[in-house]
Amino acid sequence: MRSRGIQVLRVSSVYETDAVGPPQPDFLNAVAEIETSLPAADLLAELKEIERSIGRRHRERWGPREIDLDLLLYDDQVIEDSNLTIPHPEITRRAFVMIPLLEIDPGLELPTGEPLSVYCDPDSPGVRMFGRMD
Repeated sequence: MRSRGIQVLRVSSVYETDAVGPPQPDFLNAVAEIETSLPAADLLAELKEIERSIGRRHRERWGPREIDLDLLLYDDQVIEDSNLTIPHPEITRRAFVMIPLLEIDPGLELPTGEPLSVYCDPDSPGVRMFGRMD
């Protein structure tokens, strides 16, 4: 798939995960590896536009939502500004992010060169295989 300068290279399986935040139904999570010529800030703006086009409405923090697209990593860059932090600040604390990330790239490293796998328990409770995107 190619859209607005974004080409999807790989997509993980879909994982059903316990919701983080207020009581609510379980979430479905997946990650995608993309290729883009967009700078990170423009890519984030594009992801937010995709969310709006799907009908995302901002309500309660960590509450139910139609879709949530996060920019987790951007090459080996470290970015910290008021609108964007790369790597995503919660990346190593969220099994529902780590498990699908390591599915598509088991050797993935943080910009520091540290393997992402050191932060992940593949048998983490609350993360269940839901299905493949094939």
